[in-house]
Amino acid sequence: MAEASLQGIDVSHYQGKIDWQKVVAAEQAFAFIKATDGIGTGDSMFAANWKGARSAGIRRGSYHFFRPLTSPLQQSKSFLAKLGDDLGELPPVLDFELLGGASAGQALSGAKEWMDVVEAATGRKPILYTGPSFWSSTLHDAPVFTGHHLWIAQYTSAAAPRIPSPWSKWTFWQHSEMGVVPGIAGFVDLNRFNGTLTELEHLCERISLQSATAVS
Repeated sequence: MAEASLQGIDVSHYQGKIDWQKVVAAEQAFAFIKATDGIGTGDSMFAANWKGARSAGIRRGSYHFFRPLTSPLQQSKSFLAKLGDDLGELPPVLDFELLGGASAGQALSGAKEWMDVVEAATGRKPILYTGPSFWSSTLHDAPVFTGHHLWIAQYTSAAAPRIPSPWSKWTFWQHSEMGVVPGIAGFVDLNRFNGTLTELEHLCERISLQSATAVS
């Protein structure tokens, strides 16, 4: 697979039932799949998507939608419990795109706690998903996650997204919310990976999940 074809998708229950064999045949190299949101029961299609994507051989990453006013520890436990002992191939992701009534400082502190707990439990440094305007205007280019890979969301016809400080490069770019991919009814988010297939595979190391119950 050539570097130019390193495209991927991200999905949740909004996409309904997915034919993952068709997704792979459409040369989608990876998929991020919603696992949890706050401390709720989790995405209703996660189990089916997680299993289906694995059976089709697509590289998978799971993501959690962060709610800053809800206990970060409880959110991390909910996420880890949803994954069980199947981490997927790509590092886990924290979707951090709103304050939800929290202060910027409170939200950043909570997000860091979630990141730290999940990294300790999985042995993998989570990816951060966010938007450039939210990070720059709302969080004032906070440097706390400099060491984490950046998954940036910006829908633009430009050749590259705007990268908020303090990052100097993006790893994944969600560039459209109106993609059409075989095997998926309706629109789906489209993403690009900023690197070669070898570099993508480097992110796809399998590491056994430590017991989530060990997190206190």
